[in-house]
Amino acid sequence: MEKQGFVPKVHRKKPHFKPMPRHIQWADAGHSTIRSRVEHVFADRKSQTGVSVWTVGITRANLRVGLANIVYNMRGFLFLEGSSAAA
Repeated sequence: MEKQGFVPKVHRKKPHFKPMPRHIQWADAGHSTIRSRVEHVFADRKSQTGVSVWTVGITRANLRVGLANIVYNMRGFLFLEGSSAAA
């Protein structure tokens, strides 16, 4: 994957009986920030669509995931519109 320009975004373990180097702590904190943002979005979408997409064919699966994405975006839009109308 590194040949294709991908950078691994995994947490690194602390050395046994040694303090973790500061630069590794900062990298792990950055990865945790990104992971927490992404996991909340996918958890919300998973609760909408169920554990997995039970369809026959990639076209129907793409349609179902696409519709779930539209619903997610509309819910976010309505939430923002409601909060701006109340302010």
